[in-house]
Amino acid sequence: MTPILHNFFRSSASIRVRAALNLKGISYDQVSYVLRENEHHSEAFLALNPQGLVPALQLDSQTVIAQSLAIIDYLEEVYPEPAFLPKSPLDRAWVRSLAYSLACDIHPINNLRVLGYIGTELGADDAQVKAWFQHWVAEAFGPLETMLAKDARRGRFCYGDTPGYADLSLFAQVTNNRRFEVDMAPYPTIQAIYQACLALPAFVDALPDNHPHAS
Repeated sequence: MTPILHNFFRSSASIRVRAALNLKGISYDQVSYVLRENEHHSEAFLALNPQGLVPALQLDSQTVIAQSLAIIDYLEEVYPEPAFLPKSPLDRAWVRSLAYSLACDIHPINNLRVLGYIGTELGADDAQVKAWFQHWVAEAFGPLETMLAKDARRGRFCYGDTPGYADLSLFAQVTNNRRFEVDMAPYPTIQAIYQACLALPAFVDALPDNHPHAS
């Protein structure tokens, strides 16, 4: 069975998984959900993924992997080439720390359901929602810029000159930043890595604008 990626075209977690599948050279089909219309809370999708979150990777009728980093870890273990992680345990930990600073520190408080809650339930207007998003990006991007700028392990990408585990989350987050007009001038190293990603078809094809169900 060809894997099926259940996702949303603008979801940053979905973007990182699409890029990962592309980099690994894995063919996959896609099923899309409009999050603002709560399609991911349909009975059919909840039967596949009780968390009701995208992305989810369906391997067969009985096997579904939820959570983007778990999906990426699975891909790395089952399809070890090209490798997303370096061989050294210390270097692997460093790369994961970069990825987690994005996927765990920014994404959970800046995703659609949180932004929707502070707008609908707490009465924040569009400007306040944008300020919230920008604030939490800055909280993580400042330290991340310092870590990447000063570390000799960085090359064109977060680790060396080939894209890997941390670049997937960096690419997805910077892509999502554009919707909220995040100023990237304070983060030249992060921006340079993002531009290096954009030079590769695997990342370009993962962009929301290039999703087959973008709207």
